[in-house]
Amino acid sequence: MAAYQVARLDEIEELEDAGSFYRPIRHHLGISAFGATAWTARKAGDTIINFHDEGDPTADEELFLVLRGHAVFELDGERVDAPAGTFVSAAPRTPRSATAAEDGTTILLVEGTPGKAYDARGWELWAPLVPLYEAGDFAAVADRLEVAVDASPQYPLLFFNLACCEAQTGRPEAALRHLRQAIEMSEEFRGHAQTDSDLDPIRDEPAFTELVGDHSQ
Repeated sequence: MAAYQVARLDEIEELEDAGSFYRPIRHHLGISAFGATAWTARKAGDTIINFHDEGDPTADEELFLVLRGHAVFELDGERVDAPAGTFVSAAPRTPRSATAAEDGTTILLVEGTPGKAYDARGWELWAPLVPLYEAGDFAAVADRLEVAVDASPQYPLLFFNLACCEAQTGRPEAALRHLRQAIEMSEEFRGHAQTDSDLDPIRDEPAFTELVGDHSQ
């Protein structure tokens, strides 16, 4: 296996997260040490980086590089003008967002949590499905997550979310199978299963109690 990977930005599939468009560089190249995405605005005035702050657990330490176009950042209440070639760094939990001042503005984002190993959770594959999930179209989300976990079986988050959607759509055997896979990959998801209401339809199954434990008392 080659010790390096090469990809042009436009070769990486573009996905959408809450109206912002990104290319999952980290996932595409198989990077596990840090997060890396590229965000692009279609038109001037569009949001490139959605607002997040100290209340958002994803607000890690971030480094932005404006690759092309012209961006305007809002950082801790201050406006920062950022033409192409500008680096902007933000400490964890700093309120931040960015909008485009030119069509096609693209920002490279590299992120991590100080003092901790990077946790590659596969959020890049989950984010485009959130609108469907929030709309209650669990069957459609489950169908798409089945494809995702077949292609990228390294992310327990995707197995857990798949189990939740399958439980909501009357697929208890599949839900329990995928929940087991999530827990075997990361003990974190045993705790999530104890409280996530999406799993209520399978909570009385003996196999669920075996996996998660009896927390009715």
